[in-house]
Amino acid sequence: MGKASIWKQSLGVAAGVLFGAGFGGALVFFLFDLLHLDGEAIAPMPVTERKERLRALLSGSGSPLHFSDYEIGRGRAFYDHACTLKVEGIVSKRVDAPYAPGNRGLWLKVKCLNREEFVVVGWTDPEGARPWLGALLLAYYDPDGRLVYAGRAGTGIDYAELEEPVAPSSATGYIQYATRHAAAARQPVWLAADLDRVHWVRPELVAEVKYLSWTEDNLLRQVVYEGLREDKPAAEVRRAVPYPKPPEPARPASRSRRPRSG
Repeated sequence: MGKASIWKQSLGVAAGVLFGAGFGGALVFFLFDLLHLDGEAIAPMPVTERKERLRALLSGSGSPLHFSDYEIGRGRAFYDHACTLKVEGIVSKRVDAPYAPGNRGLWLKVKCLNREEFVVVGWTDPEGARPWLGALLLAYYDPDGRLVYAGRAGTGIDYAELEEPVAPSSATGYIQYATRHAAAARQPVWLAADLDRVHWVRPELVAEVKYLSWTEDNLLRQVVYEGLREDKPAAEVRRAVPYPKPPEPARPASRSRRPRSG
């Protein structure tokens, strides 16, 4: 029996373990590269040749083991389609590249990022060498007009500009003006957890951000600040809550029985 056949048998055992553990209907294992085959180190080969050998090795293996297929060229169309499917993104590799442990310069991960506007409702104190602020606190109005907290944006803010005295008409000037003069009379949004070193502002500024996705707690993931939208009123920043929580069932009213009078 050849080593490739033995390797296929090992894959079959792995699949059997997955099925036997009760994960067969839910767990899928995608294999995307092959470094050794029949005693030969094939890591120096181009990635396309390694993948074709892997494809042949996996032929007939069946679920839950799957070959991770690829597309050569049409990168932009492939990326757009991936984002349409709501996946996290795509990974691109040089077709002639060998496998190099730890070398991330040979592949590129491109995420499907969303872009949206949010109301600035506050900021956090800076940490380390950052001037003025650590992150902007973001919110939006739900269809009922309630201001809902969405998370924070710290990455992407040009702190070098914030250190300079700028005119209030510029985007960074608005941020400085907000941090100095537009303090809110009360906390504008409700938070499930307390945040340290928070300063609230009146919900007047609108920031545009890029983000990866929403968490099930209705908070933004991997947010990058893009700039302020001076042309959009904060009251127009409306959207539905991404993952609305079902209303809690009403508790039955407690009733006490009156003693009968004799």
